[in-house]
Amino acid sequence: MINYQSAEDALKYVKSNERIFIHGGAATPVVLVTALTQRHEELKQVEIVHLHTEGEPTYAKPEYRNSFFVNSFFIGGNLREFVDHTNVQYVPVFLSEIPSLFRKGAMPIDIALIQVSPPDQHGFCSLGISIDVAKAATDVAKKIIALVNPNMPRSHGDGQIHYTRFTAAVYTEDKIFEVQETEATETEIAIGKNCASIVEDGATLQLGIGGIPNAVLQSLANHKDLGIHTEMFSNGILPLVEKGIINGRFKKKHPGKIVSGFAMGTRKLYDFIHDNPMVAMLDIAYVNDTSVIRKNDKVTAINGAVEIDLTGQVCSDSIGHHIISGVGGQMDFIRGASLSEGGKPIIAISSTTTKGISKIVPFLKPGAGVVTTRAHVHYVVTEFGIANLYGKNISQRAKALINIAHPDHRADLEKKAFELYG
Repeated sequence: MINYQSAEDALKYVKSNERIFIHGGAATPVVLVTALTQRHEELKQVEIVHLHTEGEPTYAKPEYRNSFFVNSFFIGGNLREFVDHTNVQYVPVFLSEIPSLFRKGAMPIDIALIQVSPPDQHGFCSLGISIDVAKAATDVAKKIIALVNPNMPRSHGDGQIHYTRFTAAVYTEDKIFEVQETEATETEIAIGKNCASIVEDGATLQLGIGGIPNAVLQSLANHKDLGIHTEMFSNGILPLVEKGIINGRFKKKHPGKIVSGFAMGTRKLYDFIHDNPMVAMLDIAYVNDTSVIRKNDKVTAINGAVEIDLTGQVCSDSIGHHIISGVGGQMDFIRGASLSEGGKPIIAISSTTTKGISKIVPFLKPGAGVVTTRAHVHYVVTEFGIANLYGKNISQRAKALINIAHPDHRADLEKKAFELYG
């Protein structure tokens, strides 16, 4: 049986100059993170690595820069104000390759801070709703400090970990972080309908969380036999599962299964995942492997962007030089979908920002990162239509993108395109 400790006692295992992995997303072990930060006066140069986390990242504050520094693979909303400070840096890397950083020793893990379900009758806990890179981190970590929580779903797949692997364990019954559903805007609904119009029956979908993915899912009510193979999912899939529209019937890899690396949503979603053999939560090195993705037919990958230039270059991790998210799995799935038989890689964006600035631009902002190259882009969808760039030259691409830009910006874009490409 597990011998539980207080969070303060458990975090005494952390020493100066160690590298700490923090379980991410809705699985963020906030209790452990708080206890870690409370030791700031006695710790020096502790490196913290993670994907996006929830809760306040107190360790990232400038006043703690002598105690902690952060190398984050994805800049979530809670970290954006701190990124680019000397103690908070972004590591550009494909989501699919992060596990190999741990496993091949490029980034060894001294301690993993994780949140898990209580052990079953055989002593196995579950990483629950966030397997992603946490599986690799726990595989190689020299020490594991676990927050054991009965509110964490027990998921099927790769997330099992025996309690004897824990160096220390803390018990909590805190609620798991939830993302509440919001109503889609008119623009998002229009984008969703346009995306849904090119989704075929029997397709395998990859999409994420937010207004556009939810609007796409809401527009698929008349489709049949859809599958899911995605890095993450949220509540939006549940109505389609309940209606039998999402059933994975024609998937060649994991038929009948919803395959994912992590999930974020409401308690309803977590209850759906709990002990559900239909859901396979797997290591992200496998989920996002293009050679795995492409084995399903009609893979339809729908991803967002910050802006796209007239040649098709996609920026989705920064506003100019300022990092706001990460490379993530966009390229993994854009490429995997394009290699899939009948696959469709889609970049779905609103034509303008909330301030009316065009997201289709002649040039990306100075310092902007190209996450998806012009050679990888096939479909671009806005509320004004669909542009298929596959096989088109630069001039043809510019024309196709201008046709789905906001009408208020088309004249300026046409002028610039004529200057650049004739």
